[in-house]
Amino acid sequence: MAEYKRGHEVFRSIDLFAGIGGIRLGFDRAFGDEIETVYVCEWDEYAKKTYKLNFSDSFDIAGDITKEKEEEIPSFDICLAGFPCQAFSLAGRRMGFDDDYKGMSRGTLFFDVARICEFHKPKVIFCENVKGLVIHDRGRTFEVIKGTLNQLGYNVYSTVLNSKDFGVPQNRERVYIVAFRKDIDSSGFKFPEATGRKTCIKDIMEKDPVSVKYYLSDVYLETLRRHKKRHQDKGNGFGYEIRDIEGTAGALVCGGMGRERNLIVDKRLKDFKPVTHIKGEVNREGVRKLTPREWARLQGFPDSFKLELADTHLYKQFGNSVTVNVIEAIAREIKSVLVRDEEKTGSFIDEIRMRYKTDKEA
Repeated sequence: MAEYKRGHEVFRSIDLFAGIGGIRLGFDRAFGDEIETVYVCEWDEYAKKTYKLNFSDSFDIAGDITKEKEEEIPSFDICLAGFPCQAFSLAGRRMGFDDDYKGMSRGTLFFDVARICEFHKPKVIFCENVKGLVIHDRGRTFEVIKGTLNQLGYNVYSTVLNSKDFGVPQNRERVYIVAFRKDIDSSGFKFPEATGRKTCIKDIMEKDPVSVKYYLSDVYLETLRRHKKRHQDKGNGFGYEIRDIEGTAGALVCGGMGRERNLIVDKRLKDFKPVTHIKGEVNREGVRKLTPREWARLQGFPDSFKLELADTHLYKQFGNSVTVNVIEAIAREIKSVLVRDEEKTGSFIDEIRMRYKTDKEA
């Protein structure tokens, strides 16, 4: 039997709701030179700046996905989509979930994923979202998503994975959805198991003392303490959190008290002279925020990933991003299915060709 050779050089992918490219980075790691990104869409201008600093593409990043025409998007094999889910609350209240997929999904950003994939019929659709999506609107939202993908002609797999199980010290649970086109044998697909490698915050800390600007003022620290006590007295669990550097960070978030929920004690600071305007003095307890680079490491981004924007933007970007290690582990499983399917299809074609050649010679 003739040896099967792949019919194309690379799998073509598109990166929707791309953020700073975390999902793409995970797939690039898993597929190596066997994947090529042909289209990127992200509306946030600051996220686009960080994306462009770290990925060299010959095309511009598209902006508003709702205005992008599916027929003008290049053909692709893999759709990457970390879509927002906020719009589903409106969809649930206003329309219900007893209609077909277009009726159920209209007005949401997930619909744009659906319409683009309905047109192009990629081999795989990969989505990531917050864990709460699974129980949103008593689970009906999640059923809409899976039902939509099924109606489009895909076998759908989903699970919740925690970043702390994949080599980063961050307690971050997210739901992952993988949909294979039904003509592809995906029966052997499985989500990755935990790596078993334990890490702690100390592993991702800056090796050299960080700037005094990351240390809280004594006035602000006292404000946080009073705020937390007020909530505790009411039976609430809100407030700042000082993490043990031998332990795990909480989930990174970009809003509210995102940075204050992952404070650490780092007593390496020697010069307490403020470099920014603060009330009071720099605290002498060593309490500081994690730096943007430390946040990047908590999300599995390599130190070669360029961080050139102001800290405010970087914290938001990494809080909104994905854990690259988890994405890479899932992408490796996806690649295994695609390669097996190509080999199976190619071997069948080779066998038919061989039989045809034998019959012709006879």
